[in-house]
Amino acid sequence: MTASLGSTAQPFHFVILGGGTAGWMAALLFADKWLKPAAANQRAVTITLIEAPDIGIIGVGEGSTPSLKRFFQKLGIPDCEWMPACQATYKTNIRFVNWSPAAQAMGLGADYSHPFISQPDLHSETAFYSNCFKRRLGLAVETAPEKFLLNGYLEADKLAPLPSANFPFRIEYGYHFDSGLLGQFLKQKALALGVQYQAMTVTQVNQLPDGRIASLVGETPNVEGKIMQSISADFFVDCTGFRSSLLQQTLQVPFESFASNLFNDAAVVLPTDALAIPPVETRATALSNGWAWQIPLRHRTGNGYVYSSAFISKDAAELELRQHLGLLDDSISARHLQMKVGQVSRSWEKNCLALGLSQGFIEPLEATALHLVQSSIEQFIDAFADFSHEGQAEFNRQVHQRFEAVRDYIVAHYKLSSRSDSHYWRANSANLQLSESLRQILDVWFRQGDLASELSRQQIDSHFGATSWHCLLAGYGVFPPLRQPQPAGVSDAFVELQLAAFFQGCSLNFQPQHLLWRS
Repeated sequence: MTASLGSTAQPFHFVILGGGTAGWMAALLFADKWLKPAAANQRAVTITLIEAPDIGIIGVGEGSTPSLKRFFQKLGIPDCEWMPACQATYKTNIRFVNWSPAAQAMGLGADYSHPFISQPDLHSETAFYSNCFKRRLGLAVETAPEKFLLNGYLEADKLAPLPSANFPFRIEYGYHFDSGLLGQFLKQKALALGVQYQAMTVTQVNQLPDGRIASLVGETPNVEGKIMQSISADFFVDCTGFRSSLLQQTLQVPFESFASNLFNDAAVVLPTDALAIPPVETRATALSNGWAWQIPLRHRTGNGYVYSSAFISKDAAELELRQHLGLLDDSISARHLQMKVGQVSRSWEKNCLALGLSQGFIEPLEATALHLVQSSIEQFIDAFADFSHEGQAEFNRQVHQRFEAVRDYIVAHYKLSSRSDSHYWRANSANLQLSESLRQILDVWFRQGDLASELSRQQIDSHFGATSWHCLLAGYGVFPPLRQPQPAGVSDAFVELQLAAFFQGCSLNFQPQHLLWRS
């Protein structure tokens, strides 16, 4: 179906059901595309976001990838405007603690980093790959990821990723933020661009004979009580969370569970006081049956334990998190969350697009949730630019592949962990439910092949690229034993290129983030 264009046509009406970060991000990007002053031949558009007035906001500390920086830059919203409003801090790195005892036994450390990749790293990425290849041959060379990437040095000194004016290179970074506050901030921005808002609890979804959604019926608050209202639209966006009221419940699009290779399905959340000097990294610490996050915000520190309910009870998980935090005082209450890990078979069905938890969820280990929301919105806008459904099949294929590629990268964290101190970790190591894509990636690594070429061959290098995979595999110490004796004259690219001095010199152009807040 292709809608006719032209200024005489009826306005094309989008309805977004559900607010939160996903709903308001969609509203903003839609408004940026379709509510700006249009050319004479562009069809008029209206956008309405419907939100139940009694839906609570979780508002946990959350982290992002660098794609969120691009989102705010596209909308012309500077960091100095939105970050204070959302208690946000900068993020240059993810640190993984106690995931691989084997790496520690090899002298590679109890933790490793996955820094975000910036423009200066073009000078060092090849050296990182070269050293990892030599180490796969049993040669003793430097392979710590944070020593080859600028953001690793910024994290070590707690420096904000904002260089001085005389530093001519682009720096990539993410953020930590309060997700509830971010949703409120995006809401105000969307309303200012002309997005309409309706508080309504939807009780009925009406469909056309061909199955498309026609209208939503529900209760709207009124000074005299509640009144029933019906809102029709040309296209609907489902942001109703795990219940997926439109895509899964109404349109009956199947959900594909990832439970066979991602065991975690629950989390317990417990905030603590803000850190005196917040780091510019997220910490992910492996525990007995999952892992705990630490997300530093300006006003508090977000903490949580992501675990599998098949291996530990919610009460035991909460106790373990409290012990991990040194916080046995139960006057600070914890919240327990359930997770539905997987994705829908088709994100765009008929005249409905699912985003956020309605579309799918991969546990938050690499902070991919908001990235997947944003990339799906941007790709949909491109595919639906002329209000045509012709790009629907290709959109669904690409989004489905993106979720699978992200899942495989997360699965590798569990499959390759050398922890064996609980049934949970032993079950992850023994799990053979791996995709063919992941099997091929690991096979290339173990056969000393070219990992970058394999990712390119599979056309998945745009999701987690070769440097990210090298960070994971080198950080875990997925290497054979060192040759004995070591051959003479082995070259170490880290030493030969004097990368430590190079990056330390680069770091002189940055300052601690807590000093920026005072300026």
